[in-house]
Amino acid sequence: MDCSEEVSILIRVLTPIVGQESRLTFDLLQRKLKVDVSGLLVSADQITQAINETGMKAEPFVEALPSCACCGGTCSTKGSLWERRGREILCTVSGLLWASGLAMMMAEHGSFLAAFKESASAPVAAKFLWILAAFGGVWHVLPKAAHSLRSLRPDMNLLMVLAVSGAMTIGEYSEGASVAFLFALANQLEAWSVGRARNAIHALMSLAPDKALVFTPTSPAPVDTPVEAVPTGTLILVRPGDRVPLDGVVRSGASAVDQSPITGESMPVAKTAGDVVFAGTINAEGALEVETTKPASESTLARIMRMVEDAQSRRAKAVQWVEKFAAVYTPVMVGVSFLFAVIPPLLFGGAWDEWFYEALVILVISCPCALVISTPVSIVAALASAARNGVLVKGGAFLEVPAALNAIALDKTGTLTHGRPAVTAVTPLNGTSEKELLGIASALESRSSHPVAQAIMRHASSMGATPAQVEDAQARPGLGAQGRIQDAMYFIGNRRFLDETDNAPQTTELEKALDRHELSAGTVVLVWTAGKVLGCLTVEDKVRPQSRDALTELKSLGVDTIVMLTGDNSKTAEKIASETGVTQYRSDLMPEDKTRVVAELVASGKRVGMVGDGVNDAPALAASHLGIAMGSIGTDVAIETADVALMSDDLSKLPWLIRHSRRTMGVIKANIWFALGIKAVFLVLAVFQIATLWTAILADLGTSLLVIFNGLQLLRIKR
Repeated sequence: MDCSEEVSILIRVLTPIVGQESRLTFDLLQRKLKVDVSGLLVSADQITQAINETGMKAEPFVEALPSCACCGGTCSTKGSLWERRGREILCTVSGLLWASGLAMMMAEHGSFLAAFKESASAPVAAKFLWILAAFGGVWHVLPKAAHSLRSLRPDMNLLMVLAVSGAMTIGEYSEGASVAFLFALANQLEAWSVGRARNAIHALMSLAPDKALVFTPTSPAPVDTPVEAVPTGTLILVRPGDRVPLDGVVRSGASAVDQSPITGESMPVAKTAGDVVFAGTINAEGALEVETTKPASESTLARIMRMVEDAQSRRAKAVQWVEKFAAVYTPVMVGVSFLFAVIPPLLFGGAWDEWFYEALVILVISCPCALVISTPVSIVAALASAARNGVLVKGGAFLEVPAALNAIALDKTGTLTHGRPAVTAVTPLNGTSEKELLGIASALESRSSHPVAQAIMRHASSMGATPAQVEDAQARPGLGAQGRIQDAMYFIGNRRFLDETDNAPQTTELEKALDRHELSAGTVVLVWTAGKVLGCLTVEDKVRPQSRDALTELKSLGVDTIVMLTGDNSKTAEKIASETGVTQYRSDLMPEDKTRVVAELVASGKRVGMVGDGVNDAPALAASHLGIAMGSIGTDVAIETADVALMSDDLSKLPWLIRHSRRTMGVIKANIWFALGIKAVFLVLAVFQIATLWTAILADLGTSLLVIFNGLQLLRIKR
């Protein structure tokens, strides 16, 4: 596959065989087609034969070798030289033959333009060279043009073959050869641009080294070992200045690690024993001994690369629109060229040969490949650029959405705040000691990964409180947790959980303690058992320093509704709202309440993005137009859940994403209008019989290059 028009051909051919288009998955830039034949009596040979009949060639997919630097990844190391380089060879031969014919004309007439003005009177040898050049230029598209003619569905290949044949028929040998050679050259340049975009994705994987220094019992020094051969649980050495080869946990040493290749963070992150490191990041200062936690194929970097590759196959609406437009546009332009050939001579007495020539110009300039290839190239370039900046977008369709967002819903904990709260006050009640209270609280929270639970456990440990022995401990989402201690049920959680408990204790002492704690605007956590409240704790989470600036920037980008969603009480929500500058907040929310609020925003006509941790907020993420997971580095579930994953805890990447989306859509629209504008200009020139074949093909080639390079410049977008 070379462009989206060929995807349309394959859809028309294969849909009758497999029954529905949804069974076909196209990856244009990787030139891969996945056909789901489950439950069908369809063999791979039938699929291959149907594809081969279109003039394209299909073969079973095997894992590709690293891309070739000489051609941008478009060649293969398999097969004969002709199979690997046939197109390039024919394009080069076509160009040499065309240039040789021009040289003969220049030698005879002393003018380069004579080759175009006096082509019919050229020497027989020059004509012969131009005919051969034309055959070389269109040889590889002849089968596709024949299929297009048989199916009565004109495409760009048929347009070019008709234009070249027509030029030769009326004696314009040099221009026919020019069209054929420049069309072949344009195809090669487009293939190169596709390879460039493809390699931008594969460059992500090259961030990780292919070898690791492995500690072995048989060697006094670490041994260089291919990363594919390093099993999980192996101890490796990462020297200062080295890239981390595999995901793992630091077991010894301290250093600062540059995580920007994955997260886009500008500052290195301190790492000590117990901290997690990721493949592809750069160890800056001290040596680290790291225990690997994942094989090379499942590292965070490898998953990111696979997801970016998968993302570009999820076609954006702009890509789908261009494909549908091209399906109508191409036959319409064939009809227009026919009218140019016959209407002026029949109705206005025009010369048949002159208007037939202008009809050929229309065929050449109407080639839609520049139009359809620039959009997927732009999408992939933008996806790769986002990944480099620590923003993982799960598909071209999701890359378009941020540009139109005008409402953002944000979970509080871990999004607007650090998500690492600390216990700031402990109040034992009813004769319970502080250590006893903390021991019971930490025991009940021992099975939870919630930030508040982790804060309580850290505080209990720092105060020397020993966790009680708990049985049947279980979390109660949105409420707290419960468990059995010494044959009695104990509970920990918020006021709502207390009120819902049978025989919930209510005392004046409790109310006074709650009033004191709620003045702090922190999260109040209660601990109780049947008929008795043991005490309460205040847990506070600090606002991220970049939150206010990020939200201010969102407002400047036209996001007029920013809603904070939290399960905390209203006083806590009000305090955080005033510190961050959100336009609205909703407090005391259960997980299902967050989903309801997001659904209400969507129903009001807003284009809504939901930002959360990608796990607890999964229903709300799904209810929005765009689900955005915050701080997803190393979090498998978060990466899988959301449409977009911000790989670090940097909220300022949210306005960056919106600007990047708008930049991308601006490039795509500019490319479409520029390509159509050039074609419109030549249509007008043809009306006045000013346009020529060779200027048309040069304009088409120039347009292709400009829109492709305009799309590829998205690769250079930096934070």
